[in-house]
Amino acid sequence: MSKTALITGVTGQDGAYLAQLLLEKGYEVHGLMRRSASADVIGDRLRWLGIIDDVRLVDGNMTDVSSLMRIVRQVQPDEVYNLAAQSFVKSSWDQPLLTGTVTGLGAVHVLEAIRMEAPSARFYQASSSEMFGLVQHAVQSEATPFYPRSPYAVAKLYAHWATVNYRESFGLHASAGILFNHESPLRGIEFVTRKVTDAVARIKLGQLDKLRLGNIEAKRDWGHARDYVRAMWLMLQQETPDDYVIATGRTVTVRQMCEIAFSYVGLNVEDHLVIDPALFRPAEVDLLIGDASKAKAALGWEATVTLEEMIHEMVDADLARRTQG
Repeated sequence: MSKTALITGVTGQDGAYLAQLLLEKGYEVHGLMRRSASADVIGDRLRWLGIIDDVRLVDGNMTDVSSLMRIVRQVQPDEVYNLAAQSFVKSSWDQPLLTGTVTGLGAVHVLEAIRMEAPSARFYQASSSEMFGLVQHAVQSEATPFYPRSPYAVAKLYAHWATVNYRESFGLHASAGILFNHESPLRGIEFVTRKVTDAVARIKLGQLDKLRLGNIEAKRDWGHARDYVRAMWLMLQQETPDDYVIATGRTVTVRQMCEIAFSYVGLNVEDHLVIDPALFRPAEVDLLIGDASKAKAALGWEATVTLEEMIHEMVDADLARRTQG
């Protein structure tokens, strides 16, 4: 018999790739959709992947636990993936209460809906490497202490520990993936990787001259979202729930990532990059590099897409978008 999955945040980057993966595995996929004024474009990522008609979209909201309980009761999912969040770190300083409500408390709303309506369902929580913040270890693993540096990271940490608590208190099959940065052509334009690849495409096409960035010396461990959603699925196939760091184990600066993107189209980054102090974060996370050895040993997971391959794919996609536009 095929399994049924419910994905919150199904219209985001990870949700779209996860839906595609599960559909390929024969799942019936239901996706939570928040009604908004942009309903005509909210499914763009699902359309990009050609699966918009295959995902059963259901109306609900992470701040409305009654809607989540209704959906879980109706769908009776075998697996629930909580990917919904106010996920733009910079905005979390401007909207800390919204971030805490959606990203933090929203996860507990989903857990409570599962506990009440489908306690045998397996639950995945999208935790974040941002929780490590002011890093306490040079390389971060499941044993590294957390030190969040943004309202987003604080909210993610609340959701992470709530997942552990529901696992230990109520016996739910609840796992958390502490995912390091992961990108793709489906990443939102407000995130630095996509901001860079879109600007590179526009500069190459003569539509833009300068790219404005903040701290380009921050180091990140970047992987591809397609690889990372595979890790999510693998976690819920394990007999025992647990928490896993998902990362490539390679870190580069934002500057180096820019160099990869610009050089791919034959441009010199120094000719077009402008540092804007207004774009610096109030509290920066200077270094993230993950140790995914536990995931490799227990799940058989490792990254398959290199940073260069991912950035090239993103530049190609943005060149196509800007040419068509």
